Amino acid sequence: MKKTALFALLVMILYGCGSNDRGELLGVTSKTKWFAEKPFGMVSIPGGSFTMGKQDEDIVGNMSSPARTVTVRPFYMDETEVTNAEYKQFVHWVRDSVTRTKLALMADFASAGELVDSTGAAKSGGIYDFAFAVIDTTDATAYQKYMFENYYDIGAGLDSLKPLSWENELIWDTEEYPDEYYTEVMDTLYIKKDDAVNGIRTFNPKFLNYGYSWYNALEAAKGNGSRKDFIKREDINIYPDTTVWVKDFNYSYNDPMHQDYFYHPAYGDYPVVGVDWYQAKAFCNWRTKHKNDNTRGKKNAISVPSFRLPTEAEWEYAARGGLEFAKYPWGGPATTSDRGCFLANFKPVRGNYAVDGALYTVEAKSYNPNDYGLYNMAGNVAEWTNTSFNLASYYVGSTMNPNVEDRSNKRKITRGGSWKDIAYFLEVSTRDYEYADTARSYIGFRTVQNSLGKLNINTNK
Repeated sequence: MKKTALFALLVMILYGCGSNDRGELLGVTSKTKWFAEKPFGMVSIPGGSFTMGKQDEDIVGNMSSPARTVTVRPFYMDETEVTNAEYKQFVHWVRDSVTRTKLALMADFASAGELVDSTGAAKSGGIYDFAFAVIDTTDATAYQKYMFENYYDIGAGLDSLKPLSWENELIWDTEEYPDEYYTEVMDTLYIKKDDAVNGIRTFNPKFLNYGYSWYNALEAAKGNGSRKDFIKREDINIYPDTTVWVKDFNYSYNDPMHQDYFYHPAYGDYPVVGVDWYQAKAFCNWRTKHKNDNTRGKKNAISVPSFRLPTEAEWEYAARGGLEFAKYPWGGPATTSDRGCFLANFKPVRGNYAVDGALYTVEAKSYNPNDYGLYNMAGNVAEWTNTSFNLASYYVGSTMNPNVEDRSNKRKITRGGSWKDIAYFLEVSTRDYEYADTARSYIGFRTVQNSLGKLNINTNK
């Protein structure tokens, strides 16, 4: 009897140790407590249904936007258009990454691959301060050692897999270059002396290329093939085309905007322009990477949902600000307030550009926001969306989170109108498009991010 009881006790210990679920279905529990966090500079857009399309007379008569009821899920949206200062952060990150990679490769060359001295210490000073990061595998885990031996120490050129060192600040003042190796690298990255104006050499924008990959889930869902067949690689030169200020307007003196708009800090809070659809998509990818890199390595860190361009339906829903049957984001049928003040930056009064307070663009946070807290959803700059332009899309598209995503269609929807447009293009239901590889002085963008968890449905109609 005692032997039987002892055996039963051992069985209970062996099979019950560390678990109190008693065989019940409890689900997988996460060690990390997740909570929704509104991204900095964004506002929360509640999900819900609305009447999308022209609800008034379509004076153009193209019949491409008939009124219909659609539903969108909740999401976050930038309260303003992406500014020059924000986009410049992206440009500087790419510039610094390219520079550090070339400096690290030069350090490898200068040392003939021997980056440690006779005592085993890492070489320092001059170009060696910018060598690839030295990974100490003494206390590394088995996984870290394996990754270092099989991945980190291979690769060459700008595709090198060796980790960069960000410990030392880059030196941009030519008077402070530490040695001839550093000078040689910087010389290759700046425009040639013969191309400099008044002897002022600037960083060559042709090196400002951002590479990333994305998974084409739409094609994968429709076709057969291995996963790698649907992984697409993009290599995008991300510097804005500042010449758009000259190219967009013949016989017009816009040289000051061409020279200063993106460069000068006076325009830091103005919306970035001269960015095509592909560059806007690259910015979204980098913003996601930048946020996740900041949290990676922290205990129980969870990646954030990707930043992306809004769909056409999301953009119109957000622009309406919860107001049904509104012509403009502020709700009224007029472009001026009851005191005669203009409510947006556009081309009013037969081309009197300055009467609304601006000749070109204005600061991204100008005029009054709509009821969702979004600024300049009408005027200032038109905005890229993720949706491809199709005359029939409203007729054949879904009424739930509608979107037409077709990479082969280079015509991409822009919304909101701009500083050079008449009031018709400021209407929340007006559709327009531009070719994806075309940059304009009147097109910018803002990003969105999916909202996860409990649906915050807008029921205040």
